[in-house]
Amino acid sequence: MEAVAILEAQEDARKADQSVALLSSRRDVLERDPNAPVLGNVDGDVTIVEFFDYNCPYCKRVKPEIQALMAADPDIRLVYREWPILGEGSVFAARAALAARNQGKYEEFHWAMMGLQGRAEEASILNAAVEIGLDADKLRADMDAPEINEHIQTSMELAAALGFNGTPSFVIGEALVPGFIKTVQFEGYVEGAREAEK
Repeated sequence: MEAVAILEAQEDARKADQSVALLSSRRDVLERDPNAPVLGNVDGDVTIVEFFDYNCPYCKRVKPEIQALMAADPDIRLVYREWPILGEGSVFAARAALAARNQGKYEEFHWAMMGLQGRAEEASILNAAVEIGLDADKLRADMDAPEINEHIQTSMELAAALGFNGTPSFVIGEALVPGFIKTVQFEGYVEGAREAEK
């Protein structure tokens, strides 16, 4: 049993070292990809990267926690990585959200989708789009743009490299944070990221 525990500890340490190395080598793509939506303060001193899926109930539960954090801390820069892993509805939703950028409504559409009751499927997604004033025909036409394919592919590669296996998952400074967390926990990670920069 002791040998197994030692081996597990060594494996955990190896994975942690790999994560630190990966964060260093991919930091620009994670935090500064011009093809990733940014909310909050674009010049903020702490960047949070969220990997999420519109059909993930925990992603919807974390919405008010993130909104509370951003309301309390005007120096948060929030980067969204659309990571549609929960079926075709999720893929359609991610494509629609990214296409909404062309009409200047990504943020509005994102919050509408996070507040959507039930599963995100084509009909409910398009209804949400029309409700916030998006042109549905233009949205559909823009959904197949190469930059949308690139964003989703990059999200898949980054999530796999970071060892994430579910949504939501966050990168906050040097911390990899899988799963739902509360505002106070976000605040702790943000404080840690700020301390590390000093």
